[in-house]
Amino acid sequence: MDIKERLFLLSNADGVGNITCASDLAYNMLKEICTAKRQNNLTVMGFLKGKKDYTLMLDAHIDQIAMVVTNVDDNGFLTVENAGGIDIRALPSRRVTVYGKEKISAVFCATPPHLSKGAEEFDSISKIKLDTALGKKANKLISVGDYVTFDTSASDLLENRVCGKSFDDRAAVACLIEVASRLKGEKLPFNVAFLLSDSEELGMRGVRTATFEINPQEAIAVDVGFGDGIGISPEECGKLQGGGMIGISPTLDSRISNKLIKLAKKAEIPYQTEVMSSTTGTNADMISLTRQGVPTGTLSIPIRNMHTDCEILDLCDLDAVCDLLCEYILSGGVMND
Repeated sequence: MDIKERLFLLSNADGVGNITCASDLAYNMLKEICTAKRQNNLTVMGFLKGKKDYTLMLDAHIDQIAMVVTNVDDNGFLTVENAGGIDIRALPSRRVTVYGKEKISAVFCATPPHLSKGAEEFDSISKIKLDTALGKKANKLISVGDYVTFDTSASDLLENRVCGKSFDDRAAVACLIEVASRLKGEKLPFNVAFLLSDSEELGMRGVRTATFEINPQEAIAVDVGFGDGIGISPEECGKLQGGGMIGISPTLDSRISNKLIKLAKKAEIPYQTEVMSSTTGTNADMISLTRQGVPTGTLSIPIRNMHTDCEILDLCDLDAVCDLLCEYILSGGVMND
């Protein structure tokens, strides 16, 4: 299975709250490659044994942005709230799946332009109702607290571009599984833990307990970053097909950042830098504060339309991230620096 196939399967699967489809899929992929376990229903861990009792942890969060039902009316319309940061501008007319007593399709309501007075703006997701077309039957099938996810499938665009939901952060999950596959059977300088953590979108909760258990000596959080597009200044984003975005921040370990840059240059792997003036907004912030503190770096994949159901990335960037992570692992990371 190549990385694109893994990405599409992971993207199409849901994973939030008690919905474990994505975690089940990732666990089954990982256990075919290395020793794997689950900390709970959603967090997945994989391990490759190395020569020394020293562990590098690679993290990618497997949860996704979603919604939760807060009201069901007698006409079959739902009110929902965010479970993670959702771009509400893209919601009207979007199809979703409601995880009630059975999976139910619904659509975010959209006022016809003929009847709306100018541009319609929303300051809260609760003001955009969901239409189930079930009428009073909705109350028998759907309850307050049920989860709602986007109903869309990953697809090809032109060249190496692909589009889908939950590329944040299933793209990084696909990369970590690919790296594990490439390194299977290699003589590694140290132990490598592959962490697919839960609840990043809800406050980086899963990575904290998982990092405490794994207790790594260094770590890299692999996530997504803002990709170039219309209305975004070059200073605020990375370029699609520009390679992985190596994080530089006062809260990150400069040895890891510098080693990633050095290896990318030496191996002629495309890369770009992502400079952050304070915290990173990724699991790296939590990893670096776990136990006595873990030296941590970040490596991000540039994507467009972040936190929507049509995120876009370039497969070349996934290959570049995998190549660089393999180089970093085989070089011994910063173990002897």
